Amino acid sequence: MPRISFDQVAKSYGSVEVLPPFDLTLEDGEFTVLVGPSGCGKSTTLRMLAGLETLSGGEIYFDDKPISKLEPKDRDLAMVFQDYALYPHMSIAKNMSFALRLARVSKSEIEEKVKRVAAMLNISPLLDRKPAELSGGQRQRVAMGRALVRDAGTFLFDEPLSNLDAKLRGKMRAELAEMRDTIDKNMVYVTHDQVEAMTLGDRIVVMSDGLIQQQGTPEELFKAPVNTFVAGFIGSPTMNFIDGELVDEKGTSWVRGDGFMLPLPVEMGQRLGSLAERRVTLGLRPSSFTMDLTTGAPIELNVVVSEYLGAQSVLVTRCGGTEVLVETQSAAPIKAGQMQSFGVLIDEIMLFDKTSGLRL
Repeated sequence: MPRISFDQVAKSYGSVEVLPPFDLTLEDGEFTVLVGPSGCGKSTTLRMLAGLETLSGGEIYFDDKPISKLEPKDRDLAMVFQDYALYPHMSIAKNMSFALRLARVSKSEIEEKVKRVAAMLNISPLLDRKPAELSGGQRQRVAMGRALVRDAGTFLFDEPLSNLDAKLRGKMRAELAEMRDTIDKNMVYVTHDQVEAMTLGDRIVVMSDGLIQQQGTPEELFKAPVNTFVAGFIGSPTMNFIDGELVDEKGTSWVRGDGFMLPLPVEMGQRLGSLAERRVTLGLRPSSFTMDLTTGAPIELNVVVSEYLGAQSVLVTRCGGTEVLVETQSAAPIKAGQMQSFGVLIDEIMLFDKTSGLRL
């Protein structure tokens, strides 16, 4: 499998710059997820890699070989599209073997590969059916099977689960994760669903407005986001952002705002001590609150809505004029319309520059 490198790659449509020049390296054998909101440029990046879009600048390399001038069929890639793109008049077996038949692979080899991949995806009983006789999840498996039988060096997935319902999407996500661990190939996966990104990716590349905001492991992006966009995009429920200012009282650093005053961890306070009275954005994940007031800094919140989710509840609360989400265990239900004291785990506090959004 090649090491894939984007070297100052750019894309424009006429005078409209969609992707300014960027660098990106996808390591050999890595499952890389490009994630971001609609219109951020992730699918365009994937299509340039596949050869379905021309580059406006820069070059893409497989190891040290430039490939931007190669036809898609010459790039050793297989792609799974969002809309499945199955031939309705062909059986499932013929859909899966179409590229192999075009390449004039022997019938015995085609049959062996189709059976092996069909067994892997649990669609062996469906090989004689037509796409119209299959459910959405079964069609998605066929689309993945058509890519897998090619045994390409790199597999590309363009939002392959977005057309499925929530339950089936969760099941297919688990199957993709299992497939990732059994197939030693490069995989590049595009999605706007951060849950898919967190559960599937060895490395996540977060994009916004055509720019790469941050890349790293799921844990790195969750625990150390570089700005408010990444912090708010990665994690579910989403991170809370509250306006505040840094203050220094009696040698202790605090962040203070409408309805709260929280001490900062000692190391963070020492690092930011010179920024006293600076306006900041306080970032708190919903999981950073606890009912045990002895283990966190106290804060009082007005509970507006209590969303019961089974073992857990998500509370929609207000701190001053800001909506704040809180994750709690459902063993002790909290009713809406009351003031409730919580503890804030101060080691999980994040602070961001009010203007640039960069993490301090």
